[in-house]
Amino acid sequence: MDTLNMRTSGKVEPAVLLLHGLGATGAVWDHLSVLLDRRVLVPDLPGHGLSAPLPHYSFRTLAAAVARALPDNRPLVVAGHSLGGVLALELASDRYDVQVGGVLALGVKVEWSQDDLNRAASFAAKPPRVFATREDADQAYLKVSGLLGIAPADPAGLRETEGGWRLAMDPAAFGLGAPDMPALLAGARCPVLLAAGENDPMSRPEQLKALHDRVSTLAGLGHNAHVEDPAAVRDLLRRFDV
Repeated sequence: MDTLNMRTSGKVEPAVLLLHGLGATGAVWDHLSVLLDRRVLVPDLPGHGLSAPLPHYSFRTLAAAVARALPDNRPLVVAGHSLGGVLALELASDRYDVQVGGVLALGVKVEWSQDDLNRAASFAAKPPRVFATREDADQAYLKVSGLLGIAPADPAGLRETEGGWRLAMDPAAFGLGAPDMPALLAGARCPVLLAAGENDPMSRPEQLKALHDRVSTLAGLGHNAHVEDPAAVRDLLRRFDV
C-alpha cells in the first residue's frame, strides 16, 4: 500500500483536492488553502516531500496512488499545477473511483520538444545529488520546483543523508514524458478550466487555447501563479462553486 502524506483542513463540501507540480510539495498550496472555505486535501505526490516513491512513474500510476489515498469517495473539485494539472485531468477520467466535479489545470506544459524529453530522461537516470550544505540543497529545491525568489524551501522537500543533503524528490519521477493532452481533455467527465500566468514561459495561454475552449490568462503572473497570487487562483475555483 502507498504511503502518501496528506494535509487536510476544513469541513465544508465539496472538498478541493490540490495537486502540486514536479519537484515541489503540497506546501505550495498553503496560502491558497487558507482562502478556501472548504474541506481541503493536499498530498505530497509519490516520490515527493514526505510521500514514498513508486516503483514506476507514469501519469496513471501517480493518479492511482492519489486516488487510493483519498479518505472517502465524496465529490470533489481538483486543482492541479503543472504535473498536478495533468493528474487532475487523469483523475477526471472514468479510470478511477473518484467523483470529480470540476478540474482547474494551471500551468500545464503542453508542448514538448525532443530536447525537453531527452533532458528529462537524463535527469531521471541519475542518482540523487548530495549537497554539502543545507543552504545549497535549499537552492536546488527552489530551482527544481520553480520557486526561486517567490517562496522559501519546504523542509519536507529535503533529506539529510550521508555526506550532506539531497532533495526528497525521487529523480525517476522526471521520466514521465509528455502528456497526451487532447486525449486527457476528451476523457474528462466534468467541466475543465485550463489556466496559465501571462508570463509563464512553460505554459503559454495561446497553446492552451489551441487545445480547449475554456482558458483563463492570469495577468502579470508566471508559472507558479498559485504561489504568486493565491487569491487569483481562488477566484478561478469559484467558477466551480468553490
